[in-house]
Amino acid sequence: MQEAPDAEHALALYRTMARIRAFEDAAEQASLGGVAAFGATLSQAKVRGPLHLSTGQEAVAAGVCAHLRKSDLLTSTHRGHGHTIAKGAALDRMMCELFGRASGYNQGKGGSMHIADFSVGMLGANGVVADGIPIAVGAAHALGMRGGDDAVVCFFGDGAINRGPFLEGLNWAKVHELPVLFVCEDNRWSATTATGAMTAGAGPLARAGATGVDGLAVDGNDVFAVDAAAGLLLAKIRAGEGPHFLHAITYRFKGHVSVDAAAYRDRGEVARALQGDPLAAFVLNSPGVDAAELKRIRRQAEEEVAAAVRAATAAPWPDRHTAYTDIQDTGSGRWQG
Repeated sequence: MQEAPDAEHALALYRTMARIRAFEDAAEQASLGGVAAFGATLSQAKVRGPLHLSTGQEAVAAGVCAHLRKSDLLTSTHRGHGHTIAKGAALDRMMCELFGRASGYNQGKGGSMHIADFSVGMLGANGVVADGIPIAVGAAHALGMRGGDDAVVCFFGDGAINRGPFLEGLNWAKVHELPVLFVCEDNRWSATTATGAMTAGAGPLARAGATGVDGLAVDGNDVFAVDAAAGLLLAKIRAGEGPHFLHAITYRFKGHVSVDAAAYRDRGEVARALQGDPLAAFVLNSPGVDAAELKRIRRQAEEEVAAAVRAATAAPWPDRHTAYTDIQDTGSGRWQG
């Protein structure tokens, strides 16, 4: 266990985790439909389409993004709400996007898996496993050419290490010594299949090492451990020492998507994982923190998310004519028909 940081920084980490948990809880309820949550009836404003929750993985997003500047860049995954929140995106615009409303980040047309906010350096979530890796590497190459000490953080899951972009991306980043931190958010499940059953060798960190990318493995449910490891690796990257790798071992508490009961998982495994709840672990690792203050932070996060839910419920739907904007025109004109 890592030594806890000062109280102000520790509470900031907890606040980020609390905001992520509150957002995911509300989004989950909204996706199920016909329920009342956070002060708003959601039966007429449900989340449409797949919703991949990061419940249980909050410490990874909070611990890593605590070290990022607004000018740093980030790429995410289909399970990207936590990363997006931790990078500074607005909860109301995120919720509006989930609800398919015009005031969402993608005017309600992208949904959960495609939220982006360039104003805070969030280059976007990505519905294709591992495809955020080459995007992050390209962004890091641009930062390297521009100069300075800004960095890119690339989040991906354990399933991504078995896809081609993983090797291609790490190889390119190391060949050109690019300023990128690769973060493998290892929740041990690739959709509905245990990752270990289809992954050869010693795992993510060993594969990174084979390309010359050094890194650390860490308990991804211990926000202090993630915070310390990410801070160390990002300092090396900013000092010009090239790409590094963080293997954060965590667990997703929910199914692959919000409506997935995850009956394929062993109940004992899930029960043990729930005992490692990162928010509860924070309390155990912070005996000097005022419990009343933590309750206040949780309540404030829930109130903030409640406001986002109300905003999304009241927000207008996109005009139907916008369906043909923000798309690629191949020149044929057939899309106009």
